[in-house]
Amino acid sequence: MRRTRLALGVAALATLLPTAPPASAATNVQIAGLQSALRAYGHYRGPVDGIAGPQTRAAVRQFQHGKGLAVDGVAGPQTRAALGTLGQPLFGTRVLRRGAVGWDVSVLQFLLKRHGHLGAEPDGSYGPATTEAVRRFQARRGLAADGVAGPATFAALAPGAALAPPTPAPAAPPALPTHVVREGETLTAIAERYGTSVDRIARANGLDPARVLLVATRLRVPGPAPGPPAGQPLAVRLLLDRWAAHHGIDPSLLRALAWQESGFQNHVVSSAGAFGVMQVTPATWEFVEVVLLGRRVERTVEGNVRVGAAFLAHLLRLFGGDERLALGAYYRGPEAVRRHGLGPETTRYVENVLALRRRM
Repeated sequence: MRRTRLALGVAALATLLPTAPPASAATNVQIAGLQSALRAYGHYRGPVDGIAGPQTRAAVRQFQHGKGLAVDGVAGPQTRAALGTLGQPLFGTRVLRRGAVGWDVSVLQFLLKRHGHLGAEPDGSYGPATTEAVRRFQARRGLAADGVAGPATFAALAPGAALAPPTPAPAAPPALPTHVVREGETLTAIAERYGTSVDRIARANGLDPARVLLVATRLRVPGPAPGPPAGQPLAVRLLLDRWAAHHGIDPSLLRALAWQESGFQNHVVSSAGAFGVMQVTPATWEFVEVVLLGRRVERTVEGNVRVGAAFLAHLLRLFGGDERLALGAYYRGPEAVRRHGLGPETTRYVENVLALRRRM
């Protein structure tokens, strides 16, 4: 569930759930950041309580309408970007100290208020009052009372909460080989020659695949299209097969989706907060726990696979077994697919997954 969708994923955070959760949905601390941001823009007047209820979803839609965004009630990357400094980063992705501003500061303030250490409503600004509240909380919990909120403070404030995993530092991209376009060549032929995909070449060179490819153009050619190498993690593959069988999904489809999303790597974290093998967002995880499974799922590799498989099975049912629509909904959300169809970007994503399926 991918980085460009929101997922809170898959692909979410503050999807606030791809499909509407029941009013009794459990608190998701990240939602407090969304509510605080929407309140600052005058669209949300309810309590900052971390629950993605009807008022929160209505406020998201109002904000999206005012900003000229797709009105789907899903706080995806575009919506969060439009919220400015209060729309990011997610709580748990950085250490917080005096002077910080953002979504995560609002969540911190919400938690401090819930523990009785802060009286004011969250505003996303880490000022003197927040600093002192953090110190008081840290002292009471036996932590170093320095007024700086890091992993230990987060864990004490929200034990068991679905915090966004820290974003790893990006690795420097390797130099790509080049190809000089000859007369009669197409992107499709070039992609087949190098074992990659049209989409990957187009992205690497800023090209529109629908336009004419000029002779003598020098193309940077990315590596082969994602596919399972000889040393693919056997343990992850076995988990994918197990939960595919449990939910009645074709194992090769679930494997292809997992490879497209993360390359079977559980440490991968997207800019939208999707994480793990299946790139599940916090909101999707909550939706699966509360609505689909009715039980908590441990934040482990197997738990990530289980949640992703359950969500894909749900989407297949939702779209009457249509794999293309279900995969598209995994990428951009079911409501967006219902209203707008797949679209060019999502179509390429779906085609990549289906192509991988033949190799899995």
